[in-house]
Amino acid sequence: MTKPQDKLRGWAAARKALLSGLRFTSLRLRLVVVFGLVALTAAVSASGIAYWLNREAVLTRTQDAVLRDFQQEMRNHASMLPVHPGQDELQRTAGQMANSSQRFSVLLVAEDSAGKTVVGNSALDTFTLEDVPESLQKAVNRKQPLNSNNKSEYHLYWQRVTDNDKPYLVGGAKVIGGTTTGYMLKSLEPEAKDLNSLAWSLGIATGLALIGSALLAQAAATTVLKPVHRLGIAARRLGEGKLDTRLRVSGTDELADLSRTFNRTAEALEKRVADMSARDEASRRFVADMSHELRTPLTAITAVTEVLEEELDAETGSVDPMIEPAVRLVVSETRRLGDLVENLMEVTRFDAGTARLVLDDVDIADQITACIDARAWLDAVDLDAERGIMARLDPRRLDVILANLIGNALKHGGSPVRVAVRLEGEELVIEVRDHGPGIPEDVLPHVFDRFYKASASRPRSEGSGLGLSIALENAHIHGGEITAANSPETGAVFTLRLPQDASELLADDPRDRNGNGTEGTAG
Repeated sequence: MTKPQDKLRGWAAARKALLSGLRFTSLRLRLVVVFGLVALTAAVSASGIAYWLNREAVLTRTQDAVLRDFQQEMRNHASMLPVHPGQDELQRTAGQMANSSQRFSVLLVAEDSAGKTVVGNSALDTFTLEDVPESLQKAVNRKQPLNSNNKSEYHLYWQRVTDNDKPYLVGGAKVIGGTTTGYMLKSLEPEAKDLNSLAWSLGIATGLALIGSALLAQAAATTVLKPVHRLGIAARRLGEGKLDTRLRVSGTDELADLSRTFNRTAEALEKRVADMSARDEASRRFVADMSHELRTPLTAITAVTEVLEEELDAETGSVDPMIEPAVRLVVSETRRLGDLVENLMEVTRFDAGTARLVLDDVDIADQITACIDARAWLDAVDLDAERGIMARLDPRRLDVILANLIGNALKHGGSPVRVAVRLEGEELVIEVRDHGPGIPEDVLPHVFDRFYKASASRPRSEGSGLGLSIALENAHIHGGEITAANSPETGAVFTLRLPQDASELLADDPRDRNGNGTEGTAG
């Protein structure tokens, strides 16, 4: 059963979430709200001051007129009464006083000759002494000492009262030299209705001012935010690589200055990117030209080294034992140079965007077996892959990826290397795990960097430092990814993820991606 406290707590949480969701995320909303609050504060303040001033003016004017008329009636009629009037005289005089222009009720109180209190009422007993506040009665009947500042023993006093939610003005004065005291009661209900009408008018004016301020705020927000909106669109286009984006500048205000600054920044950025692109293109062209130019002499050198290697392997022993180590070094370094040139040309194709896919239906288990068999790795690799797992990929590029991952695992982790294949939905996952010491944490973020080698003290170690980078580029061109991590048990784990069917990449790419490329080698 839900407790009331839980309901309140849930309501409070929902309210807090709603308020946090509406936390002025829009500049337009903030401008409208601020304009509205300023206008509402100004309108409420002005209306309040106007209402208070008008209220005091209306009540004071009515009050002064009534009290002045009552005081005049007290002089004209009540002062003419005998010292000890009778009730009939009081009644008649009260009626005469009530016929004044202000139309107030009159109550006259006096003592007759026998010392008994007599009362005369103009309103047929609807205005009695109980309607007069005791504080007012005491003030009216209090005798004041005569001095230079006070020339009368008794004064006129008044008080505003409320009866049944209706306002009244009660006043009283005592006849000097007599026993008669007069009180009057004047209804202020007409004035109250006028003030209520004024309050409604001011409230409506405040509401109209609020609506007007909201419309003005909307117009101002549109005027201010339109350039900001254009600036946001231009910034997004600039971020998308459209460096020729410029803003139309008009005016001399801060937003115009901001637009000019944006245009200058975009122009400088375009120039800087153009310069960098030109240098990068020149660098790639240099690498490509250098690699191409190296292939011709390298072919001749390779042929010579093959002859030297045959001589080394020949049983005749025609090579001088003193120079045999040097010959073997030349042979191995020539092969390394050949691999480096091939890798550089492959990297250049990736950078230039000319690398293409040649798709075919591949049995993954057969492809991996062929890769490790061609490199004589069968005894060092354990394959966990079911036959019949088919994928539409570029078999040459998949062979490059596998050769680099497995070769890297054998070189740095040692055998046995375990290769596992599985399907996750429409994604092909190949894991290559070794049993070595793993990859140091500071090396993990850089294992796919070009020319990166974990040991700076071995700059001439086997491999060019491009193998894993080329493997990653081949995965990317398939729409896949390679990640490196350390196994919880021991060794490093490289995980290759490729789409089972890369045909969609060809459908999405308007270029012809079925060209041929040169196979990269493991490095």
